[in-house]
This record gives sequence, C-alpha cells and structure tokens, in this order.
Amino acid sequence: MSPQLTLQTPLQIPPQEIPGYLQKLWSQDQSDNKGANTFCLLVWHPAWMEQKLVNTGRINGPVIGVQRSDLIDEARKIVLEKDLPHSTPPLAKEVFNSFKSTNISKQHEDLRGQHIDSAISQLQPRRLITLAPNLEQGHDLETLVAAYCPLPEEGGGNSACGDVIVLKGDTNSLKEGLCIVEELIPEDLPSWLWWNGSLDEDPEILSQLALPARRIILDSALGEPSHCLNVLQERIKSGQAVNDLNWLRLRTWRETLAMVFDPPNRRDSLSNIINLDIDIQGDHLVQGLLLASWIADKLGWESTLEVEKEGQSYRTRFKRPDNLMVNFRLMPLPLGNPSINPGQIIGLRLICQSTTNEKAGLCVILASESGECMRLEAGGVASMELLEEVVPLQNSPVERDVSLLLESSRGSTSPLLSNATPMARKLLNLIESKK
Repeated sequence: MSPQLTLQTPLQIPPQEIPGYLQKLWSQDQSDNKGANTFCLLVWHPAWMEQKLVNTGRINGPVIGVQRSDLIDEARKIVLEKDLPHSTPPLAKEVFNSFKSTNISKQHEDLRGQHIDSAISQLQPRRLITLAPNLEQGHDLETLVAAYCPLPEEGGGNSACGDVIVLKGDTNSLKEGLCIVEELIPEDLPSWLWWNGSLDEDPEILSQLALPARRIILDSALGEPSHCLNVLQERIKSGQAVNDLNWLRLRTWRETLAMVFDPPNRRDSLSNIINLDIDIQGDHLVQGLLLASWIADKLGWESTLEVEKEGQSYRTRFKRPDNLMVNFRLMPLPLGNPSINPGQIIGLRLICQSTTNEKAGLCVILASESGECMRLEAGGVASMELLEEVVPLQNSPVERDVSLLLESSRGSTSPLLSNATPMARKLLNLIESKK
C-alpha cells in the first residue's frame, strides 16, 4: 500500500522571507534527519479547465489539479452541449473556449501544489515548487509554504521529509515572482520542471523555468502539433534532458511491435516492409508521426519530400536501405468517445512482401483495447500470413507517468526520442504545407 502523507498546514509567507524560513525549518530538524535528499520538482500547473468548471459550479471544489473523473465527465457533456465534433478530446482548448461564462458561482479553495500524489511522494522529493496561475486577472502573488512527511510503512523505519512551496496569482503576478524561484532550488540536487499544461501557452515563463541544466517533462500532445514538435526538437537539440509523456504512451506499441518480430523466422520480414498504416484518434498527428519515425529510424528508412492528402488521410513514402519504397499512410479517425490524450494511436498495420518469394507475405495488425480495429483490405493481403495483437491501453494517471519518468531518467534524453523527433517534425512540416 502506498504511504500516506502528513502535510503541515501551509503558511502564507512573504516571498522574500521564504528562504530564511526554510533554512530555519530544517536546521531545527533532528540531527540525523535533515529531510529528503533526492531532487527538486518544479511544476507549472494551470489546471485551466478544472478552475473554470469549479468556479462556474459545474463540478464541486476544491481545485486540486488532478484529472479526476467528474472533471472528464463534465467536459464530455460540454462537447455535446456546444455541438462540438464528438471526436473533440474532453480537455481540449476548444472545449474550454466554448463556454465563456464569467459568472462565478462561488469562490472555492485552491489546493494545487498541496495535493501530493503517492506515486510522486514515494520518490521522496526534497522540494516541490508549484506555480498555480489563476484564471482571474488582478490576483496578486500569494506564496504558501508547508512541510510534508510520508508516513512509513509498518516496520519501514523513518521516512525522509520534504517541503512544499506554492506560488499563486494571475499570470502577470507569477512572472514577477519568478525571480525568487531559483533561490528556492537547492544547487546540490537535480532539478526537474514538469510543464503540466499546453506547450502553446506562456512561452516566456517556459523559457525562464526550463533552464538548460534542468530536466524537463512535457507533453507533445498538448498544444498545436507543429509547435509541440518545434519545442520538443529545440529542447533536444539544445542538449537538455527532455522527457515526453506522449512518447511514454507509445511504449506499449513499440514493445508489442518488437515482440511480433522477435521470433528468428520473422526477422527477415523487417527488411521487406512495403506498407505502413497508422490510425489515430482525431487530428493531432504528433504521436502517430513519432511512432512512424521510430520505425523508420530503427529500420534505416529515409523520408521523402512528397506528401499527398487523400480524404482525411496523409500519404508519403520512405526509402528502404535497398532503395525500394515503403508506402506510409496516417489516418485520423473521428471517434465519438476519444481519449483525454489527443492523437492517441488506435491501430497499426504492416505489410511485408519479399521480392523473391511472393508467397512469403506477412500482414501484422495491432489494435488498441478500445474496440477499434484496422481495416483489412482485400487483394493480396488475404493470402498472407496474418498476425494480430491487442495493445493494452495505457490510461494511467498523469502523476503516475510523471513518477515513472522521475524514477527512470538518467538525466539525458532517450536516444530513440532524439532520433525520431527530427523526422516527425519534417513529416509534419510537409503535411502542413498541404493544408
């Protein structure tokens, strides 16, 4: 069972007094327990949708910054009420902008930064700093400080404690308060930035918080696709340690596909791929392009400069090491009950056909557990060996995904992501030129 937390009642302290207060807090601690000594986590945590739904009375408060079920359910209702396309992800910007009511039914408590998920607390962060921008303009900067301690499991001995710092205010107030953030980050510990919002918003704040030496966690599914890939590419190119939640969600697809070709008798088929089809939810193309680019990179394919739009799908070709071509199609599908993660993959098909043995054909179909499946076209495919696998859904809470990255990262960007991103960006640029 995950340990629970004891959280000291947060104290509102003037920003300039926080460093001195923290120093005093830990100097008074027991000589053998000066607190956790692992890392510092800095979080940009707007929770715009939750703020709006709570403030308008559509869901109950307080605001805690968690993707809870009532938040998702209410957002799906708004999609229907406002006659938005049923394929619109519930937390998309379009949903937020569709109800612009400024009527505040009641002010509710805001606990962002004070709600510590057990998956993160178990890693014993030394310091959690949350920047919580407020929807209301004219909200002056407010700073809160508290100590927290995970309660040890039975017989587990002492648990290392840490502290929590929350900066609240409107965006302008937070920009003015950024000057104190660096003072609060221990120089001798690794520091992380979790950008828990769209990559479209507040580039100035992102730039100030995402220092080159700081490891960053972002989500390339949040924001306009070309901007997401530009930010991802720029950060990787700069040498920063980048962790992408959207890339993490591809893990089960990559692992399942790799296992399909693990038997020695199927490995030759990897050199004979002639078609690659990927189906995604909605029109956010980043995840589908990252998966296609990963496959291309692992197999030594080169991208071409041609993209064709065919209905809702996009077609292009890769050149194999033997100079033969692979046809690639990316198909956005308007599903009626989409995932909260835009552009989630729902199906993949690979067709392998040897040029020397026409009977040695192989068709691989991977489908998500959502119930959707790839379309199996007639023709030569019917005579091929057919392999079908179901890819488990990866719908874990975002906090758990973040904890996995915090625990597993060695302070550098995954080489797989580094290699896939430039090609995905190139493909998206070609696609954008066709719109």
